[in-house]
Amino acid sequence: MQKEAGKKKIKLTVVSTYHYVRLVARSCTFLVLLVYYILYRLNGGMEIEDVIESHPAVLVLIWAFFLVEMILRFFPSKFESPGCQKQFAKNYVKTGQTKIEIQDNNAVMLVALIWIAFNGVFGALHMRGILDDGIMILLCSFYSVCDMICILFFCPFQSWLLKNKCCCTCRIYNWDYAMMFTPLFFVDKAYTWSLLVVSVALLARWEITFFRFPERFSETTNGYLHCKNCTEKLCTHKKQLTSLWKKIAEYTQERMKKLKL
Repeated sequence: MQKEAGKKKIKLTVVSTYHYVRLVARSCTFLVLLVYYILYRLNGGMEIEDVIESHPAVLVLIWAFFLVEMILRFFPSKFESPGCQKQFAKNYVKTGQTKIEIQDNNAVMLVALIWIAFNGVFGALHMRGILDDGIMILLCSFYSVCDMICILFFCPFQSWLLKNKCCCTCRIYNWDYAMMFTPLFFVDKAYTWSLLVVSVALLARWEITFFRFPERFSETTNGYLHCKNCTEKLCTHKKQLTSLWKKIAEYTQERMKKLKL
């Protein structure tokens, strides 16, 4: 019975399933934009933004897809990660503790500076005419895919800079859209700037809430962030992935040893 319990597969939660759906949708969007960009570049045709604008239905669909996602973030939702839902008063579960501890708060400015500097390079190349608007839009789409990879599989910010336990306790969870749409600052289009403005508003709301109610963001003062209350359970899937890579590495080493013999 114990062996059966150990082998029992953990089903994806509703929140995790939603993440995977978004990963697929964003990946498809990026691949379509990339193919368009390459084909029209090779043929010396229109810029990618002109191609998108020549298909209003596609433009509206992509624009609305991200806009609706961001607008929903302003309100409590059962389909979103506890990481971004901890800002709401309804999700504040008092633990009786008064000492507020934000594990990853000290590295926040470092993350911001690195991200601004990193994208500043692309912005400088764009202003010099080396990169066009199409590359900046593709970069945003690529960031959107990376965002889901960070949530589902591996996050360099978490592992190398912030050192937070999981996405639920992440100090910068709601920075994702502002970071994703940073390159749009250099694309002078109404639909790109509208996405950028909403993403910045979402980030501003998050930061204002943090400075007004820091207790909601601390695992010591907010029971909502405790593992037993997590509706995401992504740490389990990440551990399974780590275990899989470890087994693959061990298998590879064994095969290499046999080949050498």
